[in-house]
Amino acid sequence: MTNTNLAHATDGTRPAFSRAVSNTHHKFSYSVGELFAGAGGMALGASRAKYKGAAFHHAWVTDIDKAACETLRRNFPKAKVICRPVEKLDFSSLPKADGLAFGFPCNDFSIVGDRRGARGKYGALYRYAVKALEVLQPSFFVAENVVGLKNSNGNKDISTILEAFSAAGYDIKTHEFHFEDYGVPQARHRVIMAGFKKSLGMAEDYCLPHKVKQHKTAREAIENPPIPANADNHELTAQSEQVKLRLKYIKPGENVFNAKDLPNELRLNLKSGTEISQIYRRLVADKPAYTVTGSGGGGTHVYHWSEPRALTNRERARLQTFPDSFVFNGGKEAVRKQIGMAVPPHAAKLIFQQILKVLVRHQIVGETC
Repeated sequence: MTNTNLAHATDGTRPAFSRAVSNTHHKFSYSVGELFAGAGGMALGASRAKYKGAAFHHAWVTDIDKAACETLRRNFPKAKVICRPVEKLDFSSLPKADGLAFGFPCNDFSIVGDRRGARGKYGALYRYAVKALEVLQPSFFVAENVVGLKNSNGNKDISTILEAFSAAGYDIKTHEFHFEDYGVPQARHRVIMAGFKKSLGMAEDYCLPHKVKQHKTAREAIENPPIPANADNHELTAQSEQVKLRLKYIKPGENVFNAKDLPNELRLNLKSGTEISQIYRRLVADKPAYTVTGSGGGGTHVYHWSEPRALTNRERARLQTFPDSFVFNGGKEAVRKQIGMAVPPHAAKLIFQQILKVLVRHQIVGETC
């Protein structure tokens, strides 16, 4: 059952909930809608968040990528999947939801992109998330983007975006998450913005998840347990003999530019871009992986620590904390893009769990972080 009364308060600060909630357990589900959903990492994480019997379910998701839409339909059969550009969405026709999620495109904020910021083709799409908030008026939202957003355009872009969210009626808590500190086997750093309707007075109760005491390693993620040979999305990438030879000289943690033993004939003759350390960079088995990206080609596939090869998509999905049962649709390159652009479900679960605690605690007098 969906709680549909979260957005309405009787005293201007607290929601008029539709049912009394005990201090023990109760069962109901908050609905979520999502823009820019990609393969569904955020949606999967939200579906796994639980607190005192309460949970989330995605009522609808949208994306422009056809392969990603098929992945969403396959893995979230109960959610309405809308496959069209966000610019062409009629937000007033979308079902009301208790919450809104969106990982608005990061291309223009990434340190490896053109850095056009909020003025770029992709950076400006945050405005449609603002429009969705204004029209749908959900009780909360969760937004995700790269840490480059914090410094984009001399720190002006994040201020502009936060001001827009505030003008739409939301109090926002913003944090930089280093996902490896929360159990994701990957050094993936993202800005997470959690917003709550000002009229509900909930934002002050939002807390960060607890950090893990020990990082999860790439080896642990990929090998424990072993990936079944017949697992979906587990096809090996064909490597040329030159790539195999090059990788033999690159040690774990090194890349094609800083490998000390790499012969000159196997080096890449690039005059710029050498700071992009992911090029033919090998994983370190007993540390979290470096950031898995959605790019492909040019030596950016993520490379095994001991075998002279790129990881399979299923191994990359393991680093992103997708379960082996989650099947990605599309060709190998399309799947690689979906995996690399996703929010790790484990991280999303922890973040949505903290949101869930806020929603439930506002029905339980005296319970705090």
